[in-house]
Amino acid sequence: MPRRRPHRLDLKVGWSCNNRCTFCVQGDKRDRFADRDTETLFELIEGGRPDARDLVLTGGEPTIRRDLAALIHHARSVGYERVQLQTNGRMLCNEARLDALIDAGLTEVSPALHGPDPGVHDPLTRAPGSFKQTLRGIRNARARGLPVVLNSVVVRGNVRALPRMAELFVRLDLASFQFAFVHALGTAGDDIEGVMPRLSEAMPFLLRALAIGRAAGVPCWTEAVPLCFLPGFETHASERRIPRTRIVDADRVVPDYTLARRAHGKAKGPACECCALTAACEGPWKEYPATFGWEEFLPVVRPRARR
Repeated sequence: MPRRRPHRLDLKVGWSCNNRCTFCVQGDKRDRFADRDTETLFELIEGGRPDARDLVLTGGEPTIRRDLAALIHHARSVGYERVQLQTNGRMLCNEARLDALIDAGLTEVSPALHGPDPGVHDPLTRAPGSFKQTLRGIRNARARGLPVVLNSVVVRGNVRALPRMAELFVRLDLASFQFAFVHALGTAGDDIEGVMPRLSEAMPFLLRALAIGRAAGVPCWTEAVPLCFLPGFETHASERRIPRTRIVDADRVVPDYTLARRAHGKAKGPACECCALTAACEGPWKEYPATFGWEEFLPVVRPRARR
């Protein structure tokens, strides 16, 4: 892949959060790192602008910061064309709070909903009432015309509910929704087999969920699901669509997330060597075969051309 400058900056504003998700990839960073102060974030926003036209503010949970509107306003004032907020969505149920963020220049919101109802979602976030707050926040954003790009993490606790989740997402009038297979780092890495389902177990439910989104005409995607598990839905893999992104994390900077993900985050196994889709597929997160092995992975054989 040719090396090109990333055009998106992913900035971690801090690690405090009002959820305690069982699968949080940030793990114990909230205990090890202090949240960044406003002036430091202003400097990081300005420093990223020459190479990036888009900014993603994430964490932790950005919406619990009092200076969030100021950060968004500053980003737009120095020339960022788009500012996306990655959030658990709970604080967006406060309409005045949401309006202030929109007035500051917020252009898109990416909330996280991990179940079709409180019975599935709330145990995963370990925050009673979080489903109702996030759902209200999503509806508030849509009522104001703000594009909503929804993300759901696929874990053992919600895998059977994925079709019901897709039905809900279709009704919410989203710009798109994505099912991201859990990455077994952070909190999820502390209980991998308790949190991470097998791909073969998840796929019947995930494929049904994608079919629901596709039938309704709502763009829907997967993340970290190898193409051999997506028969008929290969074009729904999001990896080829992820913008080149520079990530400013707690104690390191990832200059190009695409290159880092492919070189260090994902893995290829024996079946990948003879798979017809291997050039287009990144493979699973490397923690998956380290836990479950490669037995589930079967190479896709390209049919012979008709004469």
